Amino acid sequence: MSDAQTPLGDDAYQPTGSNEEQADAAPVDPEDAVGERSYDDMLDEGYSPPERPLGVTKYGTTAAEQRAGESLDQRLRQEVPDPDEPAGDGIGDLPGGEGEPLDPEAGAARAGRLSAREPGVDTFAEDVGIDGGAAGAEEAAVHVVPDYRDDRDELDQPE
Repeated sequence: MSDAQTPLGDDAYQPTGSNEEQADAAPVDPEDAVGERSYDDMLDEGYSPPERPLGVTKYGTTAAEQRAGESLDQRLRQEVPDPDEPAGDGIGDLPGGEGEPLDPEAGAARAGRLSAREPGVDTFAEDVGIDGGAAGAEEAAVHVVPDYRDDRDELDQPE
């Protein structure tokens, strides 16, 4: 090939000049897009204004205000205070305390290892004492509840 026949870089690809492939390159219509909201859904949602006004009324939106700058007092007035901590129920909310008070129905005395009273019956168990090792979470959660007898128990007994 002679130098006259070798294509130059500009000659290798020349667009045809027609824009027919670009005619279909319009933005996708949301009605035709998969998984997008339809126009009706957008209209049904309505408009929810922002919770606070936009910054158009703040200091520094004009060129003169930007040149002058903003004072520290003006900046501090824009600060939004942190929300207060949620109030507790007042029971056991002692700072640095152990938490909620003990429930009298849950029992305060911790049980040790539990063993079935009779082989094969695991509904009732006896406290056989605290094991020499550390108790697991399940064992530490078990507490002894005293038996309470009230007047109704005597009414249910046959005479």
